[in-house]
Amino acid sequence: MPQTWMITGANRGIGLALTNALLRRGDHVVAAARNPRGGALGDLAAEHAGALTPLELDVTSDKSVAAAKNALAGRPVDVLLNNAGLYGPRDRQSGLDVDFDEWREVFEVNVYSPVRVAQAFLPNIEAGQARKIATISSRMGSIAANPGNALIYRSSKAAVNMAMVVFGNAVRERNVSVLLFHPGWVQTDMGGGGADITPAESAGGLILTIDASGMAETNSFRDYTGEKIAW
Repeated sequence: MPQTWMITGANRGIGLALTNALLRRGDHVVAAARNPRGGALGDLAAEHAGALTPLELDVTSDKSVAAAKNALAGRPVDVLLNNAGLYGPRDRQSGLDVDFDEWREVFEVNVYSPVRVAQAFLPNIEAGQARKIATISSRMGSIAANPGNALIYRSSKAAVNMAMVVFGNAVRERNVSVLLFHPGWVQTDMGGGGADITPAESAGGLILTIDASGMAETNSFRDYTGEKIAW
């Protein structure tokens, strides 16, 4: 039976690859982005009319999230995937020199927004069958494994891990599973052309792993293949 997935940041990179893969296997996708009707996402919408719902959404805006919530009111969603993310500047991310304005912006996108979106669309998830909320984190957020630079990005991913675990504990009694994933080092604008895997490979692994996950995996931190990652 087809599922309905809602994906933020669906207009490029991993989000676009996830949208494409889900549509091609027969699922429905609510594709959320600031401009969901342009570019490659717009082409997918034309190709899969009826299966793809473009949703205008700026995850950093309370007003935009509220409008999107109203637009989607009453529609069951099986899986919400918080994918929208920001790396931040390529310099001034060290322990000795950090751009605090950029740090605040990255936290707005990578930490506050997944919680904002999860809270807003929780009624849609509770109305669905699968009842899953997944967030794209990163292995770079593992405190155990990463002592290096990229302070802004690493700290945002460590913070979203904690935020979503707290959220996961809050919704556990509602039978909603909350999942955190490292998508791999992916060949996107963020990951660069020299990364290990393509967006399609990451998306395929994420879909299979999310499909196989449930309440037993809630509050877990794993990569796209399902391998556990140390906090």
